[in-house]
Amino acid sequence: MPAVVLLGAQWGDEGKGKATDLLGESVDYVVRYQGGNNAGHTVVIGDQRYALHLLPTGVLSPEVVPVIGNGVVIDPGVLLSEIDGLQARGISCDRLLISANAHLIMPHHKALDKVTERFLGKARIGTTGRGIGPAYGDKIARMGVRVQDLLDPGILSKKIEVALHEKNQVLTKVYNRRGIEPGKVLEEYLGYAERLKPFIADTSLVLSQALDDGKVVLLEGGQGNLLDIDHGTYPFVTSSSPTAGGACAGSGIPPTRLTKVIAILKAYTTRVGSGPFPTELLDEMGEWLRRTGHEYGTTTGRDRRCGWFDAVIARYAVRINGVTDFFLTKLDTLSGLERIPVCVAYDVDGTRHEEVPMTQTEFHHAKPVYEEMPGWKEDISEAKSFEDLPPNAQAYVRRLEELAGAPVSAIGVGPGRTQTLQLRPLI
Repeated sequence: MPAVVLLGAQWGDEGKGKATDLLGESVDYVVRYQGGNNAGHTVVIGDQRYALHLLPTGVLSPEVVPVIGNGVVIDPGVLLSEIDGLQARGISCDRLLISANAHLIMPHHKALDKVTERFLGKARIGTTGRGIGPAYGDKIARMGVRVQDLLDPGILSKKIEVALHEKNQVLTKVYNRRGIEPGKVLEEYLGYAERLKPFIADTSLVLSQALDDGKVVLLEGGQGNLLDIDHGTYPFVTSSSPTAGGACAGSGIPPTRLTKVIAILKAYTTRVGSGPFPTELLDEMGEWLRRTGHEYGTTTGRDRRCGWFDAVIARYAVRINGVTDFFLTKLDTLSGLERIPVCVAYDVDGTRHEEVPMTQTEFHHAKPVYEEMPGWKEDISEAKSFEDLPPNAQAYVRRLEELAGAPVSAIGVGPGRTQTLQLRPLI
């Protein structure tokens, strides 16, 4: 049975939570495979809105097993707060599984994240300050603390002591900040261990057995393709791999078991944080898109930068991830516009680029080459099928599909669970 990847095709915030929730009734496991609580998914069910940061969106579906994979970095305090918040609203988290190999965000990671970002000044990356980057840095440097270490107080104590021996030198002598006491950290994390122990599992083994048993596994990424540490707009990226390749590394599921890659694509483009953004609108139209689309970060609350649809980065997502299906979101936001520009290529110092330029310098200098599509006035939020859309809205979708190079299989026409048009089966 299939293992299906669902990821963001742009800079994140495309509406992955809505897509995962839609598929919840068709899957048995939903796996978050990378990132930390620097990502957020918003799901609307009836009149209830749920903002999820670490928990997989599948936790909202009563029959789905939600899994936090080994590629995630976990702030245990944030995770437990999220679990408590959902349970207070009647959502059970008892089925949750957490990979023993996932890494933990420690107090020194958050402290260093904040001081280094301030130190960078105008050169800052735009991090959320939640310790994600430093946690991944320690993972690569083989100094990380893993979830399984919570099960052995002796190992946990030693790892905290070794890490703080170095990190306190940096905090006190480089940044003139107070050091962190190892004993207090140990006490705090042993408290987390008591509550998290029932959830800890060999999730790679669980998922392999589930696939052998004919179960459907959905792999859910945070952020988006252009925030990937290798394939994104470096250095203005996240510290992990939201791409389809990252789904395998971050879950323990081999690529030979993947059957579909569904990429979420917003009908225009947004990004949060610093970095290049060729179609960004710094005028009244950009503000109109932000206001009409409610473009404010789920995790940070920051205003999202807004711009027109960029077919160049959509094609890039297809190339990097092997996209089989697009889920187009927020088409309803564009209702009421007379004309809708679509970026079909870039102009870089007089040279036309149909694909993302190779170098950071070229991408920073990229100017969008637009073609205009006729808009539509009708409210499409009540549409039940593709044929219910106005002709110009249908033409807009078909043109995006043609430019991107993969079929649009579902369309979001509003935030609600029922406001989705399915053109073909996603699973």
